[in-house]
Amino acid sequence: MDPITLLTVVVLSVFVGFEVVSKVSSTLHTPLMSGANAIHGIILVGAIIVAGQATNGWVLALGLVAVVLATVNLVGGFVVTDRMLGMFRGRRPAPATDRTGESK
Repeated sequence: MDPITLLTVVVLSVFVGFEVVSKVSSTLHTPLMSGANAIHGIILVGAIIVAGQATNGWVLALGLVAVVLATVNLVGGFVVTDRMLGMFRGRRPAPATDRTGESK
């Protein structure tokens, strides 16, 4: 494929992705993030395979950049999902204290 076709596909993918994600209600973001994390794991494995089979220096550099970005995306997705799930946990009761103010 020529570079113009590839660039067109990337730009259209960005627009479609933005439109799809922006239409999701806030109650569905946590399950959506969990599913996206599974997809990002597959992308990371693919990036590692591409980087491992690179014979050209430019392909290797691009593969390593893909591995780093996929790793950051995967870890960030899990952090965001954990924080979102933390919002649904109940509040913990305060530790019991005696009259001196020390916890039991």
